[in-house]
Amino acid sequence: MAYPSMGEAHRRITDYLNKFCDAVSYQDVASLAQLFSFSSNSPSLLSLADVLNFFQDANRLIKQSDKFSQFGEILAPLFRSLQSYRLGNLVEAYHAFEKFANAFIQEFRNWESAWALEALYVIAYEIRVLAERADRELSSNGKSPEKLKGAGSFLMKVFGVLAGKGPKRVGALYVTCQLFKIYFKLGTVHLCRSVIRSIETARIFDFEEFPRRDKVTYMYYTGRLEVFNENFPAADHKLSYALTHCNPLREANIRMILKYLIPVKLSLGILPKTCLLEKYNLLEYNDVVKALKRGDLRLLRHALQEHEDQFLRSGVYLVLEKLELQVYQRLVKKIYFIQKQKDPSKAHQLKLEVIVKALKWLEMDMDLDEVECIMTILIYKNLVKGYFAHKSKVVVLSKQDPFPKLNGKPVNS
Repeated sequence: MAYPSMGEAHRRITDYLNKFCDAVSYQDVASLAQLFSFSSNSPSLLSLADVLNFFQDANRLIKQSDKFSQFGEILAPLFRSLQSYRLGNLVEAYHAFEKFANAFIQEFRNWESAWALEALYVIAYEIRVLAERADRELSSNGKSPEKLKGAGSFLMKVFGVLAGKGPKRVGALYVTCQLFKIYFKLGTVHLCRSVIRSIETARIFDFEEFPRRDKVTYMYYTGRLEVFNENFPAADHKLSYALTHCNPLREANIRMILKYLIPVKLSLGILPKTCLLEKYNLLEYNDVVKALKRGDLRLLRHALQEHEDQFLRSGVYLVLEKLELQVYQRLVKKIYFIQKQKDPSKAHQLKLEVIVKALKWLEMDMDLDEVECIMTILIYKNLVKGYFAHKSKVVVLSKQDPFPKLNGKPVNS
């Protein structure tokens, strides 16, 4: 790298300082936000970082000018963070960035209007991303990763600043979504509850006034939480909202939503079309859907085994495993229809041994007692209408609607 002259270094640093001050003076949020976007790795920021590491006396330039010195507590740690970031010292970069971010928040409090919200969004995003990278550096050095947790604490402070009655409150949802990303990453999703309560119960917030981008992200994460809580109707509502309002050009985002919405829909008895799975490369669900259609328990278990790691990482494995009851229902229904074709007068009387034979054909070895237990559960869960004739080992099905449809409702608990 060719080193700049001292005069050139001085000029570049002063140019950046002027851009910052002018952006604040003229409330030019687009220009201000670009000055903080480390992860963009823009040539201008990287060039400035090289100059700062060469010049090593930027603080003097800040202090010697009243125009710059009024923002000294913001600019000095920002420069230190940029220097460390360029040198690959990510933990040091995070420490300095957090100090800069806290100083910026103090200044942001003093501004009556919400003109700087987009710049604050960039800071919220950058501190999360930088914290993740700093934690990876700590882990690689055998140290405890703790910066992402610190970023979460900072963002809760930002949320408190935004959660007032003024125009700044519209930024609260973006910060909430960044907090969700942190809590999901750390596995501390229970911490989402307090923020959700603030958004959904506080009278100062009108959900529809938030930007569409933030509403979609919020509904995606709260939908995932409902999946974990097995509240499938609520999960269906939230994830469907996210899907409906997601930018149709953002196929990666649509795929992320569908990855959770499909298991929810399956739990409610709604099967996706194959073309949807193919379009968004969600073929791991293909055999699950086929198993439900065919009543093929062997295929369902094979699909869960084949994609076990993927389903476990997504947190949907247990949801899919519980689809076994629907598969049993479908299998019994197919036996019923076959029997109805052969002898309509006795179609509603199913011998357990016939179900045992069907399962053996699927290479599922179960005895009469196990099948009786399964049928008891199906009747209890209202997946089958009927009763047992225990002595004859026969299930007597209702002559009216023996296999109730879920119709968008979850299997009874």
